[in-house]
Amino acid sequence: MIVTTPIKVRYQETDQMGVVYHANYLIWFEIGRTAFIEELGFKYHEMESEGIVSPVIDARIQFKQPIRYGDDAYVETWLVKYNGIRTTYGYRIIDQDGEVAVTGETQHVIVKKDNFRPLSLKKQFPNWHEAYQKALES
Repeated sequence: MIVTTPIKVRYQETDQMGVVYHANYLIWFEIGRTAFIEELGFKYHEMESEGIVSPVIDARIQFKQPIRYGDDAYVETWLVKYNGIRTTYGYRIIDQDGEVAVTGETQHVIVKKDNFRPLSLKKQFPNWHEAYQKALES
């Protein structure tokens, strides 16, 4: 399952060269990841309301070509790996011509917000676990 999210490039996201500043792609990954989760029928704030957060423990990004202010872009998001504890999301940023501009992955775990103790998504949120397994299969 791949979820595509449109992005309108804003002026403040660009650098002096007129291209999207590299760190903003990580924000776009987060936008895509949130849309992916919502497509599965869940919301991050529901998890957070139970005192649980999902930090990034690894991020990888590869730059292929620039995206510029005023361009339309799209974030494609999918699950790469999931084992009940760690979740790896994959991303492609597609430019307005359909070309791949950026690729990447982020890996996440869930932890208690107050002490950052790791938890099992499978045990803590069995609905998410089941949905993630189905998403991996499709």
